[in-house]
Amino acid sequence: MPDAPLDTIRAQVLDAALPDVPFDGWSEALFRRAVAEAKVDPGHARLAFPRGALDLAVAFHRRGDMQMLERLDTADFAALGMTAKITAAIRTRLDIAEPHEEAIRRATAMFALPPYAPEGARLTWETADRIWNAAGDTAQDYNWYTKRLTLSGVFSSTLLCWLGDTSPDKEETAAFLDRRIADVMRIEKLKGRMRASPLGRMAMAGPNALLSRIRAPRDGSGPQGPGVGLPGSPG
Repeated sequence: MPDAPLDTIRAQVLDAALPDVPFDGWSEALFRRAVAEAKVDPGHARLAFPRGALDLAVAFHRRGDMQMLERLDTADFAALGMTAKITAAIRTRLDIAEPHEEAIRRATAMFALPPYAPEGARLTWETADRIWNAAGDTAQDYNWYTKRLTLSGVFSSTLLCWLGDTSPDKEETAAFLDRRIADVMRIEKLKGRMRASPLGRMAMAGPNALLSRIRAPRDGSGPQGPGVGLPGSPG
């Protein structure tokens, strides 16, 4: 299939690899075997996955994000309040991961290693960004970053809970997520009270002057890593 688009090649190789990930992990041996089983030209496979098994794991994560967005594109989701949207999106993302729990476990272990930790952090940020965008976030200032940073923490900690959850229907994970979301909302309410308080406004005058310079990425689309759009950054 020399003329197959790279996205098609990625899908075919990933489909061939997934059944063996629980046994082989996201390894180069797995990658080479998946390329052969998918009957993809090795040269074209390297164009689709320049870093081999690492890019295969990245494609797996991003496929889950895209499937999440497809499921969330409903009138019922659009009618929810913001907090309910965020909760529903994380639950949906975990539901999509359910059939591939061991592949997720293997990917989580790989992205925890120092050489791959930056890639893992970027993928988590991407997921948080996609969730906020799907929920209709309109922040254009520093809140664009704090929202995604906070949600990255909520998502990653909930995922770790989910991986260790042996309760029926992952009930412990659902309760954990509800607690984390409630914690975030308490912080937001505290911030709101500080903004409404004369003393709070006085105390935050200096930080707010600095934070007011921070803007969301100019195009407002697509996942962006931490720091993009900050004063003096290249993005």
